[in-house]
Amino acid sequence: MGPIRGLKRKRKAEKKVDQDVLAAASGPLGSHPQPLDWWEQFSKRISGPLSKIKNSRKFESVLKISRKTFDYICSLVKEDMMSRQSTFTDNSGKPLSLNDQVAVALRRLGSGESLSNIGESFGMNQSTVSQITWRFVEAMEERGLHHLQWPSTEAEMEDIKSKFERIRGLPNCCGAIDITHIVMTLPTMDPSNDVWFDSEKNYSMVLQAIVDPEMRLRDVIVGWPGRDAGFPLLPWLLTPYQGRGLLEFQVEFNKRHSATRMVAQMALTRLKEMWRMIQGVMWMPDKNRLPRIIFVCCLLHNILIDMEDEVLDDMPLSHHHDTVYHQQRSESVDMTASTMRDQLSLYLSGKLPP
Repeated sequence: MGPIRGLKRKRKAEKKVDQDVLAAASGPLGSHPQPLDWWEQFSKRISGPLSKIKNSRKFESVLKISRKTFDYICSLVKEDMMSRQSTFTDNSGKPLSLNDQVAVALRRLGSGESLSNIGESFGMNQSTVSQITWRFVEAMEERGLHHLQWPSTEAEMEDIKSKFERIRGLPNCCGAIDITHIVMTLPTMDPSNDVWFDSEKNYSMVLQAIVDPEMRLRDVIVGWPGRDAGFPLLPWLLTPYQGRGLLEFQVEFNKRHSATRMVAQMALTRLKEMWRMIQGVMWMPDKNRLPRIIFVCCLLHNILIDMEDEVLDDMPLSHHHDTVYHQQRSESVDMTASTMRDQLSLYLSGKLPP
């Protein structure tokens, strides 16, 4: 499977949060109505370290999202996840409800724990955890796609540009771009894995994202090997000045550029902090499935923003998502873009009339 782009397919309904789906989240979920005390019953199954969490926010501590967002996600995926007959049960033979399955999948994606650890915590076979997680990924790909899209109206784009300009005065910016590496452990004896070997001597897959001022991912490409060469300077992609001995207006431009781009760095950091399955070193992942898992983590990242989930308020802001990687520089320069950057830099420094 090749790299995945996040914007090629659009559903007819492009509302961020489908209000009909959100309303349905408080009612019966398809043909499997959930008891009102589902979480109380489910949490009694939990064993191991998770069972020792006794605070009033145990739900958020285990699943890393609010109950409101959880119910919305359940309503998004219920049709796809429950349309196929399944025999998912826990170790006692009790069938797993939709809520059970979504909770298992979210814990797997959010914790980064091994299949065996999650199976032990929730009282089920590790193969059940794996199958449920993949079914959830397939359902989210189909049902959550409208949460990741490029601005569809001029007014929306102008709002984005205005918010970016308020950060550090950089005008006409419609997105901040950055990449992050998903590090993998792969067999070194297999020569076909050499393509994934990157400049830091890791095996990795790259996620590239364009981010808006609210840290929402607007466009993603995932699935390419981690050998990145940095971004070129293009008319539609401005990069900072490089080298020593920069002039004052060039230094000032770089400061504005860095402050604006930091939004993308913080977004990718939050993505990997929230969905820790893609944060650490993945042990021999299926490289065909991995891009789809990463993409669904991107959808979940945006859903929390769209739902204004309060768990985001408790997350510290950082911009260190690739701590072992040095920023790559590209020597590719488009001359028209170079002139544009100079004129913009001079204008922003007050050395060029408007």
